[in-house]
Amino acid sequence: MYKLPTVRQFMDRFVDTVPPDMDVLDAVDYLLAKRVTGVPVVTAPGEMVGILTETDCLKLLAKGADHDMPRGKVSDFMTVEIETIPSKMDIYYAAGIFLHANFRRLPVVDDGKLVGVITRFDILRAISGGLGRG
Repeated sequence: MYKLPTVRQFMDRFVDTVPPDMDVLDAVDYLLAKRVTGVPVVTAPGEMVGILTETDCLKLLAKGADHDMPRGKVSDFMTVEIETIPSKMDIYYAAGIFLHANFRRLPVVDDGKLVGVITRFDILRAISGGLGRG
């Protein structure tokens, strides 16, 4: 019997994260330094509680008045309703999720803990690596 390739085989295991209590302006600097458009927000025990995206950070300017930028913690600006997938999900199903979503990455969560992230680019690597040649 043929076993379907899983998300675990293609996901990025080393994921940049930020804590929910980090100052949001420091988080903006972090996104810029890492050259990423979003990061999972993770507590010290590894529980994923949200995601902070560049869109979330735009709220800093959109909510500001008279050149006074709002301040706060990452938890004040992060998105909390996020779609996650388990590492055992087959790669074909994950590809289907991306077809109907307007995001570029899916956090991979097992038992409430962040274990990785899979991106559209990772799915392309799966195709190039032989899934589509088969």
